Amino acid sequence: METKIKKYWEFVKFRFRTASIQALIAVSFTIMAVISMGFAGILLYGRFSSSTEELILKNSEQLVNQISLNLENYVRGMMRISDSMYYGVIKNVDLESDNLNQELNLLYEANKDDLVNIACFDDSGNLVGAVPVATMKKNLDITTQEWYKKANNKIENLHFSTPHVQNLFEESTYRYYWVVSMSRIVELTRGGDIGRGILLVDMNYSSIEQLFTKVNAKNAGYVYLIDRNGEIIYHPRQKAIYSKLDKENNIAAALYEDGNYKEIFEGEERSVSVKTLGYTGWKIVSVVTTDEFYLDLTQIRFFVIVIVVFAILLMSAMNMIISSRISTPIQKLEKSVKVLESGSLNLEIYEGGSKEIRHLGRTIKGMVIQMRELMDDIVLEQEEKRKSELDALQSQINPHFLYNTLDSIVWMIESEQYKEAISMVTALSRLFRISLNKGKTIISIADELTHARNYMNIQKVRYKNRFEFKTHADPEIYNCSTIKLIIQPILENAIYYGMEYMDGDGIIEVKGYEKDGDIYIDVTDNGLGMSKEVVDYLLTDNGRVHKKGSGVGLLNVHQRIRLYFGEPYGLSIESEPDEGTTVTIHLPKKSMQEEPVHD
Repeated sequence: METKIKKYWEFVKFRFRTASIQALIAVSFTIMAVISMGFAGILLYGRFSSSTEELILKNSEQLVNQISLNLENYVRGMMRISDSMYYGVIKNVDLESDNLNQELNLLYEANKDDLVNIACFDDSGNLVGAVPVATMKKNLDITTQEWYKKANNKIENLHFSTPHVQNLFEESTYRYYWVVSMSRIVELTRGGDIGRGILLVDMNYSSIEQLFTKVNAKNAGYVYLIDRNGEIIYHPRQKAIYSKLDKENNIAAALYEDGNYKEIFEGEERSVSVKTLGYTGWKIVSVVTTDEFYLDLTQIRFFVIVIVVFAILLMSAMNMIISSRISTPIQKLEKSVKVLESGSLNLEIYEGGSKEIRHLGRTIKGMVIQMRELMDDIVLEQEEKRKSELDALQSQINPHFLYNTLDSIVWMIESEQYKEAISMVTALSRLFRISLNKGKTIISIADELTHARNYMNIQKVRYKNRFEFKTHADPEIYNCSTIKLIIQPILENAIYYGMEYMDGDGIIEVKGYEKDGDIYIDVTDNGLGMSKEVVDYLLTDNGRVHKKGSGVGLLNVHQRIRLYFGEPYGLSIESEPDEGTTVTIHLPKKSMQEEPVHD
């Protein structure tokens, strides 16, 4: 795994090093944009999450406060009914002579939407008065009822029960209601004597249920109601909880003070808001689970992701445009420099883009102009140098050859071979007519072959036909150009080195032909030949070769050809002792019309 990561990292570094400037700028800016927008998105999402959580908790707190206010108004209404009944009716009635039912009925009719029953009992549990139903069930002991006990135990307080079915009175319709009972101790007057009694007000539980049902239908999470001991008064899943099919953390919630809490119940994280209801000690509990909280954050998360992705795409597009604006002039300038690298100086250097790129383009353009001038100067200088070297090599041939030929003519005259001397002088004049060639360096192959034949005519007279000379050339190469006097030095070497010990059996042959688009001229003799060591020095170190005749070696011809036509051309030599020698001249195929005039 580590090796793969290392290879991948090396690949990334290689791509980064070899990438174009546009790719580097675009990728670098895009990576920075992604990192920045990702970081900004995380901060934005965190901020939204925190704000949403605070908002949900605040809404829960406001909701609890609103429910608390509504319940307190409801409870106060019940308390006012109780107070009105006690202070306005019971205290002013003597049960010996008066009846409570009429006054109780008036109060009930005024508040019957919120009430199920109003009843008053004496300290023995006997019914004093009740509305709307006044017939109690038989064999029912009121003193055993929880609400009755609480009222007797704490006579100074109002007492509220948990929801239960009202089952004290005979109901003709056999319909019994869920109620929350409020009980209190009252003073009853009977025949002038004051005794203790208990006033019972049964509040309609459906009013509380409707309030909480409406609230739970509109908000995230749910709200439930418990008493001070944690007993559930209302819960949206109350039946399931009573049936042990569901659970609630109501006992723990009863211990919470008013405020917001985080708790984990049944493995689920929840936010809990608690509000205690005045007078009753009831607690309103609002619960929002973390899952519901995250569900609310889904839209925020999606919104943040959309914003971040859009911002990244927008910044990436801008990066591409900016990188293109920056890199395009550089790429165009680079393209001009690549053309310049290829050796072409006849090009227009790009001068667009920013101020710096324009300045760089103008600088390179000025450099190219200077390079052109320098190249022209160097070319002119090298041309002059090449011509000087060529002329120097050329000048080595004529004096030596003229000396040897004149020496032969003198020898003929002294030997009274006048006819032969006249023939040699005539051949010499023809030879020098071609050799001089009006000062031109380049002649046709036909003229060079004629020059070679004239030279060999002179040498055959001098050596009294000790060897035979043959020439053959393809007519197609006659009009091709060559440097003058390149065959004659090779023939001279063939005579002095190859024909020295021949006696009429020597053969020197010149053969010209075209091969692979170039011109080749072979000068072959059947003389003594040379060893490989001598052949290796002939075209590299003329000073290590024993010289005869004019003293002008093959190196002279080889150097002149290369000076004029270039490196691939020149001489090559094949020789074996006692087998003879072949010297091959390699020339480019150029017609005389293609050659400029050389003076």
